[in-house]
Amino acid sequence: MDILIQNAKLIDGTGKSAYTGNIGIHQGKLVLSNLPDTAEEIIDAAGKHLAPGFIDVHSHGDELIGSPGTFGDLCKVNQGFTTQIGGQCGVSGAPTSAAFQQDPVVSTEAMNPRLLQLRRDGLSWPEYAEFVRSVPKVTNYKLFVGFNAIRIAAMGYADRKPTDEEMDHMKAMLKDAMEAGAVGMSSGLAYVPGTYADTEELIQLCKVMAPYGGIYATHMRNESKDLLTSVKEAIRIGAEAGVPVHISHFKVMGRDYWGNHKAAIAEIEKAKAAGQDITCDQYPYNCSMTIYTPCMPPWYFTEGTEALVDKLHDPALRAKIREEMEDPASDYENFYRNSGSWEGVTLCYCPKTPEAEGKSVAAYAAEMGKDPFEAYFDLVIANRGVGTAVYHSISDDDIFDIIRLPYVMVGSDGLVGSREEKCHPRGWGTMARAICAMTKDNSILPLETLIHRNTGMAAARFGLKNKGLLQDGYDADLVLFDYEALQDNATYANPNALAGGILRVFIGGETVYQDGALTGATPGKLL
Repeated sequence: MDILIQNAKLIDGTGKSAYTGNIGIHQGKLVLSNLPDTAEEIIDAAGKHLAPGFIDVHSHGDELIGSPGTFGDLCKVNQGFTTQIGGQCGVSGAPTSAAFQQDPVVSTEAMNPRLLQLRRDGLSWPEYAEFVRSVPKVTNYKLFVGFNAIRIAAMGYADRKPTDEEMDHMKAMLKDAMEAGAVGMSSGLAYVPGTYADTEELIQLCKVMAPYGGIYATHMRNESKDLLTSVKEAIRIGAEAGVPVHISHFKVMGRDYWGNHKAAIAEIEKAKAAGQDITCDQYPYNCSMTIYTPCMPPWYFTEGTEALVDKLHDPALRAKIREEMEDPASDYENFYRNSGSWEGVTLCYCPKTPEAEGKSVAAYAAEMGKDPFEAYFDLVIANRGVGTAVYHSISDDDIFDIIRLPYVMVGSDGLVGSREEKCHPRGWGTMARAICAMTKDNSILPLETLIHRNTGMAAARFGLKNKGLLQDGYDADLVLFDYEALQDNATYANPNALAGGILRVFIGGETVYQDGALTGATPGKLL
């Protein structure tokens, strides 16, 4: 044995009760039977839990693949994640087109400069896969191709139906991605240009990936007042295209709509009873986070964010946008109204106005002596539309109801920039928080059940061979943790704090995290 771990409380990833036992690691694989008494390293794990490495089923960590720093890896492994399912919400590193540039999602300074140039020049999915394989990685990745990325590469930010030629181009790009190993196609229908696409366009594209077993993962069109309609759309796309459906960060946003998840769940379970394959993920926080531009209606972004930024100097346009943002009947996912007011929108990352970070838009506006809407528009201009915010818009009761569903897994949705850049605490603490909130503190789910969701169940869902279970011959991706000391230390005020209680993380048999730090090992692979 390379490593022998003795006397651990083993949680095997199946959902069965933990038991005390020994496990070995030999040449990157797990050994559970015929174990010797000696090894190059023996770890006495008495009183500690050992589980398969956790799988982040909704990670945006692919934005930082090959980044100059290590924060993109540290934020994941510090909470026990060993594999990331990336390319979510319609956003992926490829395909891109030199003719139509994608708006940045995270600070470009945090990203791999070579990848940035490849994306600007035009990057196919197979070329992107080769890049991902070529750079050192701590964790494993399996990636979706983003519908929004495909649409931008074919037709920019146009608010119209694609031409036949453009649709053929999109289908060809999706086929290339599936043949190069994409797990499926994700959509971000609350974001431009995904919001411009109709249901038929999505069905036609999903049919392309059906022969490959591709999964349709969706950030739905609306997660507040039109939640039920959006769930029905996702179900219809899966049914008519003949593909499995995965609903991303299933929740209800907006105080006026809390409790609406019950009708949406009934619709999902009706479809499942009829034979559809549907799963969901959830992050265990009562605030969402994304870029701060979706507070404004999507019909103003047809020429891209940069073009809108220049137009926001016009007082008449500002007044018109404000009127539509304040209108409860406005037909878009209104992040501003979902948060109740500007007091419910907390600014996270503002690269050109860091003095605004960590403050609500209302508080920042008061400091500046401005009307909150004017302060918001000025921030968008000053930062050229780049930045993120936290939206206080979700009910704890809804969160607990959703995680009880047997087809829901935990996903961080952790959009992280630089090590110092403020983000949502889910970027650094999701899995520790899930265990604390759902098991230690509130007894919503047994520990073994919760861990099963993000090990054995997640591996089966996303086609991860030899992962997610403690079985002979499986990959030695493991997390050793102290359950009593486990704690999500990341907060909204200090979102980048490391989780407590995660003692050691192994990927492919190599120790990648120990004593609160990365070891420098980079065994990660593109799966």
